[in-house]
Amino acid sequence: MIEASQRIEPCLPDTLLPEIVDRVAVLTDGAARLGGRLHPRTAANLADLVRVMNCYYSNLIEGHNTRPHDIEEALRNRFDPNDEKRNLQLEAVAHIRLQKKIDELSASGTLPEPSSVEFITWLHKEFYLDAPEAMLVLEKNGKKIRFTPGMFRHLSEHDVAVGRHLPPSSNVVADFMEYFHSKYVFSSMGRGMQLAAMAAAHHRFNYIHPFPDGNGRVSRLMSHAMALHAGIGAHGLWSVSRGLARGLDSPKDYMIMMDKADTPRQGDVDGRGNLSLKALNEFIGWFLDVCIDQVTFMLRLFDLDGLTGRLSTYCREQGWKPEAFTLLEMVLIKGEIPRGDVSHITGLKERTARSMLSSLVEHGIVGSDTPKGPVSLRFPAKSLDRLFPSLFPAYSL
Repeated sequence: MIEASQRIEPCLPDTLLPEIVDRVAVLTDGAARLGGRLHPRTAANLADLVRVMNCYYSNLIEGHNTRPHDIEEALRNRFDPNDEKRNLQLEAVAHIRLQKKIDELSASGTLPEPSSVEFITWLHKEFYLDAPEAMLVLEKNGKKIRFTPGMFRHLSEHDVAVGRHLPPSSNVVADFMEYFHSKYVFSSMGRGMQLAAMAAAHHRFNYIHPFPDGNGRVSRLMSHAMALHAGIGAHGLWSVSRGLARGLDSPKDYMIMMDKADTPRQGDVDGRGNLSLKALNEFIGWFLDVCIDQVTFMLRLFDLDGLTGRLSTYCREQGWKPEAFTLLEMVLIKGEIPRGDVSHITGLKERTARSMLSSLVEHGIVGSDTPKGPVSLRFPAKSLDRLFPSLFPAYSL
C-alpha cells in the first residue's frame, strides 16, 4: 500500500457532514459580500496589497521573515546588497508575480484545473523562474543536489522524510500525482464538495510531497487557485496563507492539523481507505474555519466606513491639510479620479491642487498607471499599521 497511489485515500468524504455544509454556506456568503464591498479599482489595488500579505505569511510558514517594506522595495527592483536578504526578496517577488498571474487567469476565465499535473508543475517552474542558483541546490547527507524547477521527484536521492511522515518514493510520485488529479477535478464537483476538496487536496498534496523543494509554497498557491475556481476568491481580497500561518488558536495549529491528517485509519468505523476519514473531516472543518476567519477579518478591515475613518486619522497624523482627506475619500469611493478634477473636488486653486496631488503621489498614498492618467488609492507599507491594523504583525512593519 505504501507505494500504491490509493495510499492517499480517502481523498474526499462520500458525503459532507452537516457541520461542513454549514461552514460552506458561511464561507460562500462571506466571500460574496467581501467581493462586492469596494469599488472594483480600489479592490484591485487592495488585491495587490493582499498579494504582499499572502507572500509575507507564506514566507513566514517557511521560516523566512521578509518585512512588507523589503517586499515593497523588491517590487521596485531595489534589492538588499546582502545575498541572503536579496534571495528572500527574489523569493517574495516570484510569489507575488505568480499569484498575480493566477488572479489574471481567473479573471479572464482561463484558469486551468488547479489539481492538474500541468498546472502544478507550471506553478513550481514559474516560482523558480528567476531564482538564483543557490535556491536550486539542496544539501542532503553532506551532498549538494540540484533540482529542476517544474519536475517532480524522480531520483532516489530525492526521497525525503517530513518529520515522522515518509512520503512515497520518488519513482512513484508521478503516478501519485496523476491519481491526485483524478480525485480533485473541480469541474465534476458541486460548490460544497469543491470547498471540501480545496482543504483535502491541500493536505494530500503535501502528503505526497511531489517536489524536492517548494511543496508548501506550491500547495498554498494551488489552494488560492482552487478558491478562485470555486468562486470564493473575492477577487483576491483574502488569503488563506495568513490564516495558516496564524492558526485559530496558535501558529502551531497548521503543523498539528497537517500531522493529524496523516493518521492511518482507526478501525472499521473510520472509512475504507488507508488514512483516517475522521481525521480528514476534522482537517476539512479546520481548514474551512481558517478561511472563514480570514474572510471575516477582511470584511471588517475593508469596511468602507471603518476604512474612511482610519484614512482620516492617517491624514491628520501626516500633518496634511483637510483637503487631502477630501480628495482621498473621493478616490476611495469612486475608485479613481482624473487629475483635472482635483481642484474642483478640493476647492483649492489649480496650482495648489496640483502641488498637493504631487505630494500625495510622492508619498505613495495615490498613484496612476501612466504619468498623466487618473489617480487611484494605493497602500504603501508605511501606511499599513494605521490603515490596516493587525494585517501584519507589528514587529514586521
